Amino acid sequence: MIEVLRQLPTEATQQAVGYPSLFLLVALGSLVPVVPTGVLVSSAAVVAFHQTSPIALLVVFAVASGAAFLGDICLYWLGKRGVRSKNGSKWLEAITSRAAPERLAQARRKLDEQSGTVLVLSRLIPAGRIPVMLACLLARMPLRRFARGDVPACLAWAATYQLIGLLGGSLFPEPWEGVLAAVVLTLLISGAPALWRRLRTRMAD
Repeated sequence: MIEVLRQLPTEATQQAVGYPSLFLLVALGSLVPVVPTGVLVSSAAVVAFHQTSPIALLVVFAVASGAAFLGDICLYWLGKRGVRSKNGSKWLEAITSRAAPERLAQARRKLDEQSGTVLVLSRLIPAGRIPVMLACLLARMPLRRFARGDVPACLAWAATYQLIGLLGGSLFPEPWEGVLAAVVLTLLISGAPALWRRLRTRMAD
């Protein structure tokens, strides 16, 4: 009993610091696509898996999906301002530079067919979010319509990376081992499409 009481403040402190940090980092990573947000979510899921409270996993899911949605909406709003502006926008130029022309053209074609499904898949496919978002901007999709499609996309994204974290956490008894496994799994999944494209290009040459 005394040992449990000693551990409670530690867990409470971790939650008080960890959840706001996770929210800010995921929102920042969605707004500025540099932070590896998938790694953050999977690592947080490992830590939550090893905690005594089952609610911790639900909190991680809610925080991650909410932060991703907020970051997406802010980035889309800034992009819409750039589309409407006569002089353009630095934000629009920044996200345009991160989208390959062929991927942008493919995203626009698919967006015309099934916008909701494309938005969900764009969140799950590595490097797929920015081309689809840019296609939505160039198609002048209203913010409300984008937001409706982005809600299930962020939920599916958070659930996917949380499952990766649960897998890593269940394989090892120590949290740090699970975090390391989750990071490796996330990086492998994120880098696999780019590696496959390079292999196809070399084989074609």
